[in-house]
Amino acid sequence: MGVVILVVMAAGVAAMLTRRLPTAFALVLLAVAIAFLAGAPLTGKDSVLDTVVQEGAPALAATMVAIILGSWLGRLLDETGIAGTLVRKIVEFGGDRPTVVALGVLAVSALVGTVTGSAPAAMLAGIVGIPAMVAVGVPKVTAAGTVLMGIAVGVPFELPVWQFFSTALDLPVSTVRAFMVKLFPFALVAAVAYVVIENRRRGTEHAWSLKSVASRPTSRRERLGDAPWYALLAPVVPLVLALGFEVAIIPSLLAGVLYALVTTTRPGAMNKRLLRTLYGGFEVAAPPLVLFVAIGVLLAAVRLPGAVEALEPLVEAVSPHHPVLFVLVFTLLVPLCLYRGPLNVFGLGAGIAGVLIAAGVYPAAAVLGMATSYNQVFGVADPTSTQTVWAAQYAGVSPQQVMLRTLPYVWIVACGGLSVTAALYL
Repeated sequence: MGVVILVVMAAGVAAMLTRRLPTAFALVLLAVAIAFLAGAPLTGKDSVLDTVVQEGAPALAATMVAIILGSWLGRLLDETGIAGTLVRKIVEFGGDRPTVVALGVLAVSALVGTVTGSAPAAMLAGIVGIPAMVAVGVPKVTAAGTVLMGIAVGVPFELPVWQFFSTALDLPVSTVRAFMVKLFPFALVAAVAYVVIENRRRGTEHAWSLKSVASRPTSRRERLGDAPWYALLAPVVPLVLALGFEVAIIPSLLAGVLYALVTTTRPGAMNKRLLRTLYGGFEVAAPPLVLFVAIGVLLAAVRLPGAVEALEPLVEAVSPHHPVLFVLVFTLLVPLCLYRGPLNVFGLGAGIAGVLIAAGVYPAAAVLGMATSYNQVFGVADPTSTQTVWAAQYAGVSPQQVMLRTLPYVWIVACGGLSVTAALYL
């Protein structure tokens, strides 16, 4: 039966790759199929309806709340001009030096990446940052990649991501935080190397062809001026609370929301701005919320006793346990997290991670290291991820061009994360 389940999983991957089904729908159908194949009854204990669907759907509820708060804070950073001001100040400091400007945009992208991910993060840093880089001669592919590499630097400190891995892998937040801190230097070095090396290799290209930027109307914030200097600390507030003072994730994000609001908004306008940005945050958060519901259902399915019993011998037989083999094999498998592949943690990869833990193949902390390492690749180089598509199209290049340029750098990040994982947990 384990072989049949693997065949069904492969069919699910094919459905997602060919876009015959949206990822969330495919994951739910896959979960139901796995549950039936594992011998789960329709209702009752360890059942399809009561365990997989009913208990699985809200399993990642804490992550969903964190996603909403992160999206809310992201909308505040946009509406109040905090993100735009950060980028403009960096560009003013960099002048006409392409590498300096790109490094500045990289830093702002990393800061924004700690607050929210996906396309909203790319937009917050890229709407001003990409045209500014292109204007001083940074090649368009390099400019798009700079924003994405910057977001990847911030991802190890993105609080909703901490919450997701903590809940999905049943690990304390402190364990997730400790590994993310170790992953951060690899992401930072790779990002800086990308900016410096790619700018030197490609030279400058003074070709302004961003029609969407040229035609973009002046925003309300640009007409009113920059955000106050003290408001620019808003993205840092949740990180300081969560990392420095070990405050819980949801209160830390709420503190960031309140700080951004109080430092930029008159008391009489606070209620309207709070509601407007909250509703806007829900709109931004809707796609990942649906995906996390589906991931929760899939995790519940692969953790059923019948599924674990069927898959355990197969997974155990093909999983390397020697630390060197672990690093080599899973480094070679990095491309499988691209194009919504089977190792994409926000897809079938979450189910595979659940199987590895439930079957006792690897410690949960080792699976954390593997999943977060792959996530660094997916968030930058996957041509199907929303942030990659947005950044590439806004810069006037294809997502595949961005993938080819950034993949070598994030592949090294993944190898570094896997090496740390093997050294610590195997």
